[in-house]
Amino acid sequence: MSKKTKSASFDFARWQQDVRSQFSGLDPNDPSRWPAMPRRLLLLVVALAVLVGLWFVVLSGMRAQLETERQREAQLRTEFTSKVAQAANLDALRAQLEQVRLYVSQLERQLPSRAEMDALLSDINQAGIGRGLQFELFRPGQVELRDHYAELPIAVRVSGSYHDIGMFVSDVAHLSRIVTLNNLSLTPAPNRPDVLIMDATAKTFRYLDPEEVAQRQREQQQQRAAGGQR
Repeated sequence: MSKKTKSASFDFARWQQDVRSQFSGLDPNDPSRWPAMPRRLLLLVVALAVLVGLWFVVLSGMRAQLETERQREAQLRTEFTSKVAQAANLDALRAQLEQVRLYVSQLERQLPSRAEMDALLSDINQAGIGRGLQFELFRPGQVELRDHYAELPIAVRVSGSYHDIGMFVSDVAHLSRIVTLNNLSLTPAPNRPDVLIMDATAKTFRYLDPEEVAQRQREQQQQRAAGGQR
């Protein structure tokens, strides 16, 4: 009995020639007529290009999201640190707030109402007369409305000795209501070397009446409206 041995051999030169023949003379305008190997290779290249493009699109979106989250993390850390510090100082802040409220309440008690303004003006006048000063001018000006109070300037001119004027200024500073003296000037009286003339602007402060509060609010609204139209 004879045995037949089949030996399979790979002809590389022939395979190389076959590959070359498939890639030669390809029509770039009509890939559908290409041989099998070029068509498969083209599909593989296109598929890889699509996958790479999608990967970069997804990756860039993830990078932007990651950067946004990092910024948000930094912001949250800052807010957390600030709130922890505030929580640690909460008792101290409450104590300070209470002190401020007491101080404001004390100041408010020193502000007269509109009905009490005449008595306050009389107190200023009596303080000067009590020190022997001569009032040459005592003229209240136009009331100026502020956010939470009204301010009344008073033009004052008194004459007397240096000591008496100094005591008058001290008496005004110690009145139960808030009175300030501004723009002080001292000049000697003509032909009277022992007498000085003091010119000043006394300012007193009082509460706003409900009508004045409403007027002030209307003025502020008009100012905001005028500013918004510019």
